[in-house]
Amino acid sequence: MASEGLAGALATVLGGKGLLVQSYDSEPAGKPLSPVRLRKNVCYVVLAVFLNEQDEVLMIQEAKKECRGTWYLPAGRMEPGETIVEAMQREVKEEAGLLCEPVTLLSVEERGACWIRFVFLARPTGGVLKTSKNADAESLQAGWYPRVSLPTPLRAHDVLHLVELGAKFCQQAMHPLILPQELPCRVVCQRLVATFTAVQSVWVLVGTAGTPHLPITACGFASVEQRGGIKAAILRLLQECLTMHNLAVETKGLLGLQHLGRDHLDGLCLNVLVTVAFRNPGIQDEPPKIRGENYFWWKVLEEDLQKQLLHRLQESSIIPLSR
Repeated sequence: MASEGLAGALATVLGGKGLLVQSYDSEPAGKPLSPVRLRKNVCYVVLAVFLNEQDEVLMIQEAKKECRGTWYLPAGRMEPGETIVEAMQREVKEEAGLLCEPVTLLSVEERGACWIRFVFLARPTGGVLKTSKNADAESLQAGWYPRVSLPTPLRAHDVLHLVELGAKFCQQAMHPLILPQELPCRVVCQRLVATFTAVQSVWVLVGTAGTPHLPITACGFASVEQRGGIKAAILRLLQECLTMHNLAVETKGLLGLQHLGRDHLDGLCLNVLVTVAFRNPGIQDEPPKIRGENYFWWKVLEEDLQKQLLHRLQESSIIPLSR
């Protein structure tokens, strides 16, 4: 019965959907967890990449005093009460004059739990492109520019990588179309699909508190965890149940994310794909031993589910998560 529940949960997460966060298997040391609040202890930023059939990119000219006249992609901070998609659509309307819909998340970037940016590939659905006649405090104007000849000066060169990421996805999708799922969460946390593979067999780490489940680690805001980024919370959980000195851990990326935004629920749950391997594998064909009784390795036997998981691992078919 437990394996059936785990199979359903894993299939849901691999499909880019979400699961309610009931509790946390690992929490940062020190003060009890308190709810995160936009504009108080977390900042979420949205950014949109638009590419048309002429291989042109939608750019906006900044109006802010500190970067006035420079060019950038439509982007801005989320406001309390918004979903991630609503924030992206608002920023595009304010800065470029266009209505739009998201195609997929392209990337998620972080500087620890306190600052996270969500990068979308999007398409216009209406509106009127903003011209210099409509300049305001949000932007001076917007325009479509050839991908190989973007306007200058750029506000920052990080947009170059994001434009190329969008172009690459348009040519050949690297991962399934994934959008944020509207599910409540109080803190910034990560649900781990932590895997060990050997000869086409794959195991997944499972938490045992309550009903067996994919483990969840809450992100901390102390300086030590901020320096390590949100991946520090992954290592903390793994250190609690594994002997790490002979293991290599790699965070592959995101399978999806969850956020609500309404009712003062500003937290996030990132569903993260992680690999655990021996540094010197030799003939090891079993996962590393678990310390304690709070976790176990579950061998995925359902053939279709195993194929999905191995494909996502082998093809890096995930949303990049970067610092």
